[in-house]
Amino acid sequence: MDAPKELESTIGYRFKDQGLLSLALSHKSFASESGSGADNERLEFLGDSVLASVVAHALYEAYPGEPEGTLSKKKSLLVSRPSLAAWAEELGLGARLYLGVGEESTGGRTRHSLLSNALEALIGAVFLDGGYGAAERFVGAWCRGRLGSLLETDHKSRLQELLQKKHKSPPTYELTSAAGPDHDKTFAVLVRIGPRELGRGTGKNKKEAEQAAARDALSRLT
Repeated sequence: MDAPKELESTIGYRFKDQGLLSLALSHKSFASESGSGADNERLEFLGDSVLASVVAHALYEAYPGEPEGTLSKKKSLLVSRPSLAAWAEELGLGARLYLGVGEESTGGRTRHSLLSNALEALIGAVFLDGGYGAAERFVGAWCRGRLGSLLETDHKSRLQELLQKKHKSPPTYELTSAAGPDHDKTFAVLVRIGPRELGRGTGKNKKEAEQAAARDALSRLT
């Protein structure tokens, strides 16, 4: 079974237009090197909006008593780069992408930014091929499976609530380093309250590093 067919089986959707699926898997590096000129960035743009709509609807239905601010925080967690990259990894998306030689050699198949972008392109392709209903079924099934773990992964909100109760003051986050090449940096962050350091963390972007630092702080404080 070839890569696109395997992916259709994994996501539970069969494309009527196989060209859309191939386009969703085509990184700009492949389009440039192959001379096709067609990459997945426009589909990524579309998929980003479809994803946001489906997730917002799912949260609205799942949390009828929650205010807008809380729903927005949950939505941000669900559609964050680490969250989408983890979903892409579950689907085995990286192994099925069409990449240029340079992108392949620098670890593109496991890069979170590339994986999350490709996933959004795939969502856009499902939407164009099967309509909103098909996209909603694809995204909604994943979204509902993630709702129960939202509070466990939002360490920053939990830490802020704890410190507001104890000290009437929010934590502050400080970027201490950003090491590595531009396409694969590792960020290090520390979190403190006043002069007191509470925890440290690293990640592939600042938000991920801040969540890791907050998790470290919570492990020390609770």
